[in-house]
Amino acid sequence: MKSRLKDKWILITGASSGFGAAAARLFAGHEAKLLLGARRIDRLEKVAAEARKAGAHEAHCHKLDVSQTSSVKTFVEWARTKTSQVDVLINNAGGALGADTVAEGKDGDWETMLQTNVLGVLRMTRAVLPLIPHDAGSSIINMGSFAAHTAYEGGSAYCAAKAGELQITRVLRLELNGTGIRVGTVDPGLAETEFSLVRFKGDAARAKKPYEGTNPLVAEDVAEILVWVASRPPHVNIDEVLVRPVDQAAMHKVYRRK
Repeated sequence: MKSRLKDKWILITGASSGFGAAAARLFAGHEAKLLLGARRIDRLEKVAAEARKAGAHEAHCHKLDVSQTSSVKTFVEWARTKTSQVDVLINNAGGALGADTVAEGKDGDWETMLQTNVLGVLRMTRAVLPLIPHDAGSSIINMGSFAAHTAYEGGSAYCAAKAGELQITRVLRLELNGTGIRVGTVDPGLAETEFSLVRFKGDAARAKKPYEGTNPLVAEDVAEILVWVASRPPHVNIDEVLVRPVDQAAMHKVYRRK
């Protein structure tokens, strides 16, 4: 059976690692065409090459910093040289920085989290919307988090940012009603990628601790969900997917093996 994603143009932000890179490889297996963006161009080029080997009919990459309007504009102008339409936009770029309390929080960390997770989603969606076809099974899929649903100590700005992403998704679904463009969010819980290493600014020992004794989600688990959401029949919209490992019953209740 022919994949609904064959020859569809998939644009993924934050595609140099983690969920974005895994998604690029899986969409490639469905013979999609890829537009990949991220700040780390050397790693991005490697992901694009892997995607081509995995079956992507085309896989192109360009530097992208969603926290900068000028970078978003340049990226989308470049994308227009490759295609006149984007069938699936995956707003994946984002992440957390630090785990400070509000009392000890740092402006730079807060601003980066809000710029990437919130304003980045708005910037990319605004820029790409003119390229997304109506009534053709196209999708906007935002990468959310369990943190959008549950607060935790040390997560103030990140929880706020992901709650913002969730509300943007819900607003877009209302605003685009009648266009045939589908809008959804995929919200993972405990998932072992570079997330913690970035959050703790390269402290590998501290980055490992959240996952100790657990069997967490991995990037491929979430990538499979992104592909599934994007490949539903055109009249089906997957609004919100909350996915956690079996070991995580709640934000503060995680089973850890000794």
